[in-house]
Amino acid sequence: LLHHSTYKRKPAKKTKKAVVFFEVEILDAKTKDKLCFLDKKICFLFVSDPQWYPARQSIRLDPKGKSLKDEDVLQHLPVGTTATFYFRDLGAQISWVTVFLTEYTGPLVIYLLFYFRVPFIYPPKYDFTTSKHWVVHLACMCHSFHYVKRLLETLFVHRFSHGTMPLRNIFKNCTYYWGFAAWMAYYINHPLYTPPIYGEQQIRIALIIFLFCQIGNFSIHIALRNLRPPGSKTRKIPYPTKNPFTWIFLLVSCPNYTYELGSWLGFTLMTQCLPVAFFTLVGFIQMTVWAKGKHRSYLKEFRDYPPLRSPILPFIL
Repeated sequence: LLHHSTYKRKPAKKTKKAVVFFEVEILDAKTKDKLCFLDKKICFLFVSDPQWYPARQSIRLDPKGKSLKDEDVLQHLPVGTTATFYFRDLGAQISWVTVFLTEYTGPLVIYLLFYFRVPFIYPPKYDFTTSKHWVVHLACMCHSFHYVKRLLETLFVHRFSHGTMPLRNIFKNCTYYWGFAAWMAYYINHPLYTPPIYGEQQIRIALIIFLFCQIGNFSIHIALRNLRPPGSKTRKIPYPTKNPFTWIFLLVSCPNYTYELGSWLGFTLMTQCLPVAFFTLVGFIQMTVWAKGKHRSYLKEFRDYPPLRSPILPFIL
């Protein structure tokens, strides 16, 4: 904002050389203390201060309002020739890629420790033994596939509109993913684990649901990726493509969450394990919050947004 804001602007007609001067001050959003006045030299010092590197800076028109975008230009903002902006320190930041790689690697490794029954998890006589139930091995393959897919998507598919998030999020996210992975893996790989009540038929149906939703989730991520050119923050309305897995866009704003929910419902049916069901429920609640927020954002930003779409579940939610 400060880098792009100029202190004079020229009218569209080159024949008239009018100059408009802006007076802008930056205040601390919490204390209202003046941090700087819009003098070119002072403000460049403010922006380049190592204590407030760009990723942790938030400049707002209102102390409790939303942060201005990096591409916002002073002349285009709803301010007069005298304006007051508010600065908020967002705290230490970390890249989204680093957070995703960390939170997804943990469950992959943790689950395998339980699967191979390394010492100090189960009684010593079970160290490095394997389960006699084939569903346990299938569950390990599905769980590993899911998180390997997430890691590869983070590296090669996802394009993030924001480069960073608060550092504290990595601890919260890892606690959630790593903790649930350990809880689920402990019971699924336990020597006393019993297979689903309806046997192979239940397992096969669950596997079909899981794989179908995994392919669907990947298809949606590819479709969303193709909406945003590399290095761009452009937002567009997502529409179905030739891929049948994307046709759910006709009814849902965030089908990636719909397919994610379906995957974990399939995994729950496959393992018939209570911790997995609880993880699915908690994940559904969180994804519903995200989907509703994204849905509201679409409606606010695009006047022609399809009215039949629901946030996450067609016609329901």
